[in-house]
Amino acid sequence: MKLKGLADLDEVKREGLRLLYPDRVKIIVGTATCGMAAGAGKVVETFRRVIDELKLEAIVEETGCIGMCQKEPIVTVYRPGQTKLVYHSMTPKKAEELARQLAEGNPGTQNALGQIFREKALLSGEERVLGKNGGSAPLSEAPDLDEIPFYRKQLKIALRNCGYIDPNDIRHSIARGGYYTLYKVLTEWKPDAVVEEITKSGLRGRGGGGFPTGRKWRSCRDAKGQHHYIICNADEGDPGAFMDRSLLEGDPHSMLEGMIIGAFGIGGDEGYIYVRNEYPQAIRKLTRALEQCHEYGLLGDNIFGTEFSFDITINRGGGAFVCGESTALMASLEGQVGEPRAKYIHTVEHGLRDQPSCLNNVETWANVPAVMGKGADWFTSIGTGGSKGTKVFSLVGTIRTTGLIEVPMGISIREVLEDIGGGVREGHRFKAVQTGGPSGGTILVDERGATVRTEPATGAYTVGIMPESLLDLPIDFDSLTEAGSMMGSGGLIVMDETSCMVDVARYFLRFLAEESCGKCLPCREGLRQMVNILDRICEGKGEHGDIELLEELGNVVMDTSLCALGGTAANPPLSTIRYFRDEYEAHIYDKNCPAGVCKALIAYGVNAEACTGCGLCLKACPTDAVFTRKPKAGESTPKLREGRDLHDISQDKCIKCGACFEACTFDAVVKE
Repeated sequence: MKLKGLADLDEVKREGLRLLYPDRVKIIVGTATCGMAAGAGKVVETFRRVIDELKLEAIVEETGCIGMCQKEPIVTVYRPGQTKLVYHSMTPKKAEELARQLAEGNPGTQNALGQIFREKALLSGEERVLGKNGGSAPLSEAPDLDEIPFYRKQLKIALRNCGYIDPNDIRHSIARGGYYTLYKVLTEWKPDAVVEEITKSGLRGRGGGGFPTGRKWRSCRDAKGQHHYIICNADEGDPGAFMDRSLLEGDPHSMLEGMIIGAFGIGGDEGYIYVRNEYPQAIRKLTRALEQCHEYGLLGDNIFGTEFSFDITINRGGGAFVCGESTALMASLEGQVGEPRAKYIHTVEHGLRDQPSCLNNVETWANVPAVMGKGADWFTSIGTGGSKGTKVFSLVGTIRTTGLIEVPMGISIREVLEDIGGGVREGHRFKAVQTGGPSGGTILVDERGATVRTEPATGAYTVGIMPESLLDLPIDFDSLTEAGSMMGSGGLIVMDETSCMVDVARYFLRFLAEESCGKCLPCREGLRQMVNILDRICEGKGEHGDIELLEELGNVVMDTSLCALGGTAANPPLSTIRYFRDEYEAHIYDKNCPAGVCKALIAYGVNAEACTGCGLCLKACPTDAVFTRKPKAGESTPKLREGRDLHDISQDKCIKCGACFEACTFDAVVKE
């Protein structure tokens, strides 16, 4: 069915609404990568099998991630005339029990995360009250999902459809207002006006640099060329980051609609999605979404019967981190080695195949339909003066509730970590948060979108790892930059006192050294030498002058590298030296790792006063380093059970794996 006008779109929308809100029970299982990793595949199989056995009139459907990845598999149950029930940590056994309860018409609330009373589609504005009597709660013990701390402060614009629709069915997307903005733009707007509206909205690129999207679009539109290419950067590769992947797996149509609108405004005639090959589920859903767009006439010739034609191709990246850099990405698209080039040649003028090219990431494109559909004034009402709208983050690390979140710009880091994430684990204290990806630090861009390195407004170095003293800093582009950090693509890695900051710096720097393309000498050789120094420090072989050498090398690498990878790679060691210099000094001068992480600098022992002789450490040790012994004369053993022997650890056999430490429930095994 080729959509020719509003009547066609309305017809598909009505069909989509019948699918979203059918007249029978619907069981919706989150099967994004996080859900599948937690066992959602078997949960889906179980529901389908039991429902068939019970001859229950119910639908089993799949959806994307609703954010709380830690509680996957998550299952939502829709019942006509009732509130939606959301269950977490589902297993095949629990699924079978729930299916039988549904067959009896009385679903239990055990493992219920909450219930949904109302659903509002952001773009269409339609609000649906779920439940009788205006959304009363038939199961009062299950809280309102929107009111639980993880969701209360979130505002979803880019993730507006994730967890609500089946990403494999375009009718679901249209039912929530998808592609209506595209129709309106193609039939009512002029291309220049589209670019002006995006400029007015203040939308900045969500891929890391934060360059104003409207200015980039204007530069590309005004550039001379036979073709204008529209490109989506889905080459997400930051450790701990999964924002783009989750968006593609949960709602590929929002991003595709944004790309088509962008092509109309910029004058693009061909588009590419550069997605890393390690995202197979995202690629499958993108492929299906493109097929449906062609089927409905939303891609190809004469979209919506207008004179505008545009098409998109998927390109699988080989997984090189450097290909997230614009010029390296475009070189890879051309079939060349993914190496960056000097940025004095701007890709908006001479990009892919030497033609004007506009590159934005997944989240940026997904924001475009919302900006154009609800207007720039609406978008600018959210966020801060220089940072409008919301930002998607992956919240990971040593925090109680991890997952995918979208919050208004301007919210503080403390609110995100404590109110949404629930704070660090019980019994631990917050130490630092890493923002902006592995090289988190200051990356700014010039007026045409090229990346340039700048010095931070305060402090001696750019910062990627922020200490507790900066927890009240607002999350927006300018505040983070002024503090010497950066928004980055959206990874937030929380660390407590069990993280060694020297080891953390070594981890990120080693990652970047391995991902360096090696084209320029400072990045290729400088990072390797810095890793060698950090290795020595972590192995207890650090020397006086190593800290100063790291600082000198880091600054040289950042000042002389060709692209942003090398230009920011030294941020992890430089920022940890700035805020945690005492830990470096402890490693070098005291031969001690305060966090107890660096194996060469720690030893495991047994506190005789706490040992009960239970033998858990003995069973856990893989190298027979734990042995039993009789108490020595005068040794205090108040907890040793009668008839048992003490345990101790042979340092010659110990490989410092920590298995005994983890196994001991009496805090008798200690790090020394």
